[in-house]
Amino acid sequence: MSTAQNKAIALEFYQAFDNGSVEQAKKIIAANFIAHTTGASQPLDFDGFIEYGLMMRNAFPDGKHTFADVIVENDKVVTRGTFSGTHAGELLGFPPTGQQVEFAVMHIDQIVDGKVVEHWGQADIMALMQQLGILPPSM
Repeated sequence: MSTAQNKAIALEFYQAFDNGSVEQAKKIIAANFIAHTTGASQPLDFDGFIEYGLMMRNAFPDGKHTFADVIVENDKVVTRGTFSGTHAGELLGFPPTGQQVEFAVMHIDQIVDGKVVEHWGQADIMALMQQLGILPPSM
């Protein structure tokens, strides 16, 4: 696949989750998919990642990725930007706060044969927890 095609597939991957379209996301995630995400002690498989995506969608039903940079080299797509949304559902045992949040995210997605096969995702969880009032603001 070309770098332009890989970029389009990666952006479609995030757009599918932002739109709450799990079925669309499933079409572009490989069956042998592996995800490495912030806070997870073990990599997530296909089903685990879908569950994670649904948990985030429930917690932030209006959640949206905005990317400042999208860099493609060969089969890897790097995205850097923010995730924003309203905390309207339970998140990791914390009840909804109604707070608007925005925190930094960085991802690397490997695309093979038109499917996302591996995902590495980092998020500024400290900023998220501070915005939700779970942690005190930093000094």
